[in-house]
Amino acid sequence: MSLSGKVAVISGGSRGIGREVVSILLEHGAKVAFTYNNTSGSINEIIEEASKYSTEVKACKVDITNQTEVENMVSDVIKQWGTIDVIINNAGIKKDKTLAFMSADEFKEVIDVNLLGAFYLTQSGIFYMLKKKKGRIVNISSISGINGIAGQVNYSSSKAGLIGFTRALAKEVAPYGISVNAVAPGGVDTDMVKSMSQKEQEKMLLGVPMGRMCTPREVAQLVLFLSDNDSCPAYLTGTIIPLDGGLGS
Repeated sequence: MSLSGKVAVISGGSRGIGREVVSILLEHGAKVAFTYNNTSGSINEIIEEASKYSTEVKACKVDITNQTEVENMVSDVIKQWGTIDVIINNAGIKKDKTLAFMSADEFKEVIDVNLLGAFYLTQSGIFYMLKKKKGRIVNISSISGINGIAGQVNYSSSKAGLIGFTRALAKEVAPYGISVNAVAPGGVDTDMVKSMSQKEQEKMLLGVPMGRMCTPREVAQLVLFLSDNDSCPAYLTGTIIPLDGGLGS
C-alpha cells in the first residue's frame, strides 16, 4: 500500500484520530496538509515525522467554520503541491448535554464544526478532483450518527448529517471517478473520550463484544485503505463502515 506522491488534506489533524491519520499517511508517502485550531505541541513532532519518511507536511492554523480561511488554505495547498488527491473530514467537537438543558449555541457550534466544516473543506477541494476525474473523500462519522446516543443530540445530528452528506455526494461525483465513504467508529480512546467520567466510559462499552475502546490507529488504518486507489476499489463508494468492535453485529 503506497500513497507516494499523493496529496491529502485533513481537518483536525493535530491530535486524536486526526493525528494518527496524518501519521499513517506520512508513513505511506503522502504529502499531507492538516488543519488545527488550538496551538498544539504535537505540530513540531508531526513536522519531524514527515522528514523521517522523506515526504512533506503542511500545518495550517484554520478555523474550519470560517469558509474564507478554509478556501485560502486549500488555495495554498494547490500553489505548493499542485493538486489534491484525498480529502479527509475529521475535525469534530462534542458538547454533551440533554436537549432540555442544551443551549442553541451548544447545538449550533457542534453542527458548525462537525458538519458545516466538512462542507467548506470538501467544496473547496473537490473542484480539483472533478477536473482530473479522480479522488478520494473520507468522512469521519460515528456510531452516534447511526444509533443516536442520549445526551448527544447535537453530536448525533452532526454525525448523522455526515452520513447523509457522504451518500448524497457519492452519487453526485461517482461519474467523475471520485469515491466518497465514511468511517463510523464507536468509542475511540482519545482525549475526547478520556474527558468522560469512568461511569460514562463503562456505559459506552456496554454491548461491545470486544470489551474495549477502538484505538485511533485502527481508525487510521481504515482511512488509509479508503484513501488508496491501489488497495481500495473505486467501486466502493457511498458506504458507511462501522468500526464498533461488533456492537452492531
